[in-house]
Amino acid sequence: MSLYRARVSWVNAGPDFLTNQYSRVHQWQFEGGQTIDATAAPAIVPAPWSEAANVDPEQAFVASLSSCHMLFFLHFAARQGYRIESYEDEAEGLMEKNAGGRMAITRVVLRPRVTFTGHKKLDTGAAEALHEAAHKHCFIANSVTTVISIESRGYIET
Repeated sequence: MSLYRARVSWVNAGPDFLTNQYSRVHQWQFEGGQTIDATAAPAIVPAPWSEAANVDPEQAFVASLSSCHMLFFLHFAARQGYRIESYEDEAEGLMEKNAGGRMAITRVVLRPRVTFTGHKKLDTGAAEALHEAAHKHCFIANSVTTVISIESRGYIET
């Protein structure tokens, strides 16, 4: 068993809280000492009550799914003797009403591009098997009801 902690901090910086005109800018602090400037999604809460330069929870959710998938993909690729040089994902999440009528990120599409080198060639079939194993083992994917799909942007040999 593992335990993960995060501290989320917000302070009211103005007199307009009761009129719903207050800043949604806040911070995420993690055990390793990292601090991330966060906000409500600017598409949901417009400026000046949000900050487009900060990370919002919906972006972080999509990034955590992508990151977890990538880490397992790299793990399985290394175990099978594929030398991966780079991995880049342009992931997208769609927020809409779910079957229960509530707003949710219902779908996430991962769009990885993998660059590899070495004597063992990463063909499409092998790459798809690695993605399948990564998805099956990803802790974050196993924790959510969001539909996650993979649309490869290619496998490039260098």
